[in-house]
Amino acid sequence: MPIEQKNRAMAFPRVGRAIIIVFAIAFILAGARAYQLYHYIFDANVQSDYVLLVREKMSFEELYAKLESDQILKNYKAFKWVAKKKEFNKSVKPGRYELTAGMNTNELINKIRSGNQDPVDVTFNNVRFKEELAGKVCKYLEADSLSLLNLFSNIEEITKWGFDAENYRAMYIPNTYQMYWTTTAEAFAERMNQEYLRFWNDERKAKAEKMGLSPIEVSILASIVESETAKSDELKTVAGLYVNRLHKGIPLQADPTVKYALGDFSIKRVLNKHLEIDSPYNTYKFAGLPPGPICFPSITSIDAVLNYEKSDYIYMCAKEDFSGYHNFAATLAEHNRNAAKYRAALNQNKIFN
Repeated sequence: MPIEQKNRAMAFPRVGRAIIIVFAIAFILAGARAYQLYHYIFDANVQSDYVLLVREKMSFEELYAKLESDQILKNYKAFKWVAKKKEFNKSVKPGRYELTAGMNTNELINKIRSGNQDPVDVTFNNVRFKEELAGKVCKYLEADSLSLLNLFSNIEEITKWGFDAENYRAMYIPNTYQMYWTTTAEAFAERMNQEYLRFWNDERKAKAEKMGLSPIEVSILASIVESETAKSDELKTVAGLYVNRLHKGIPLQADPTVKYALGDFSIKRVLNKHLEIDSPYNTYKFAGLPPGPICFPSITSIDAVLNYEKSDYIYMCAKEDFSGYHNFAATLAEHNRNAAKYRAALNQNKIFN
């Protein structure tokens, strides 16, 4: 064999080995990259349980910055890479998302990209004024207190549900409701109307009708009963007393309605000067029910009115032991004795207003 051909033949094995080495290196690098990307996608990336709130029109960059500032992820590079591949960085859906420790990047991005948000329990109770309701509800929803307050003042919306500016509070029944964080003020009102209609089933409406009251009037009376006593075992007795007064045409003369009219529930002793206020909520001056509830009455109070205790009571007075309970009376003479004992206790404890 000529020398030139021999050298060429000897060169081929060297070239072949180089190609094999290059391919081997590329294969190893590709394998290493695939291994890395696999871990990007499927390795646990959420460090601890976390509630992520994504606001309307929040950008991917803002979301990323929030996760980074709160130190939620183990690998932010993995999050960015998977987000880009899934085009999540182009569309961030608002909502409330519960992230759990150990969640991988793929699960995290799929959850938010699909808008699969977790509901929140919206709870409100012991509420008297609309400002308090707005303040409590906005803690659970993206809707701010101002949008809720505007809703409560929107006569067009209120009348749409069959209420007016004074009695609309009857529609908002205190309880715990499961909603999405992205619920708007309008959607909240819609939900409350649905819950109101669901609450006032045929059985409750029949009881109200038997009493000669509408559901709204029952709620108004329930708000007075609830404001009169904090003792649940007294609610039905107090309710029965006021039902007796309504049926007899006797003014309710409920102190809490005067406090509501004055806008001051810090008053411990209602005096004659307080009774002079010219307000439809002053049940000392005006017979019958006031035009609207003086608080957002609870289900317990509403049901206490619907299932009121039958009695001859038409008078009540706080007990002189300041236990929160009341003395009840069927006659004015008996009531005057109870009232005298309570006034003496107030004087003894130097409670004058």
